[in-house]
Amino acid sequence: MSVIVEQLTKQYQHQTAVNSISFEAHPGRIMGFLGPNGAGKSTTMKMLTGFIPPSSGKASVCGFDIVEQSLEVRKHIGYLPEHNPLYLEMYVKESLAFTAAMHKLKNPTKRIAEVIEMVGLNVEQHKKIGQLSKGYRQRVGLAQAIIHDPQVLILDEPTTGLDPNQLAEIRGLIKNIGKEKTVIFSTHIMQEVEAICDQVVIINKGLIVANDNTSNLKNLLSGGFTFYVEFDNSVSEEQLMTIESVNAVQQVNNHEWKLSSTADIRKQVFDFAKSNDLALLSSKQEESSLEDIFRNLTQ
Repeated sequence: MSVIVEQLTKQYQHQTAVNSISFEAHPGRIMGFLGPNGAGKSTTMKMLTGFIPPSSGKASVCGFDIVEQSLEVRKHIGYLPEHNPLYLEMYVKESLAFTAAMHKLKNPTKRIAEVIEMVGLNVEQHKKIGQLSKGYRQRVGLAQAIIHDPQVLILDEPTTGLDPNQLAEIRGLIKNIGKEKTVIFSTHIMQEVEAICDQVVIINKGLIVANDNTSNLKNLLSGGFTFYVEFDNSVSEEQLMTIESVNAVQQVNNHEWKLSSTADIRKQVFDFAKSNDLALLSSKQEESSLEDIFRNLTQ
């Protein structure tokens, strides 16, 4: 059920849209695929789903080669493209029945009812797609992508146009799907990535510039964590440097200190205060946001 990409390249005459990229996505982990506009995200997704062929390199989905076994790949993959193509004159259930027929589902009526419930289309299921809001149209696209119960789900900007309540529901659905299946999830909303993604791949100008889990990525690029602590009495720099994992100390004012560390040291700070008979008046942890990291890597 894994997606394995090796030296994948897509070139259009003199322009290289995707330049020899490699990564892996596995079941039980939601992979956030990030990059600015024109970075190569959608091109990569289109290659993985068989919409366009790569210029060189290779990739496999569930063990099937995307070029040599394209039809098998499509059977195991669910894809929601950035610009969700829908037949606006079709009714919601009619559209899902059409998709189910293409996948030759054995019990389409039952499965259609299941996905309508899963994506929250119950109230709108008897309407024409053209009568739906943008958010509900997005739900129809997601329902089409998962109706055949694919092992791999590729979602290109799936939460575009959703209101906060819909956003929370779709996030929950994606997280639930990601517990057992391989999910590759493209978005520009950094809070969304931090909320649901286990792994982050950042692509810029066709090249992968980062590939790690979210917390490691933050620590690697920020140099660690920054803590602001305030005690009720004075302490020395030497004393604070004895706290495990602290690598730099700076006094902010009389009793407040800035501590730099390679790890989360909140427990160690509490233990330090207790052992030195100090009251910990305040403690604040700061770390680079994923948005800061994204900007640093892509600008």
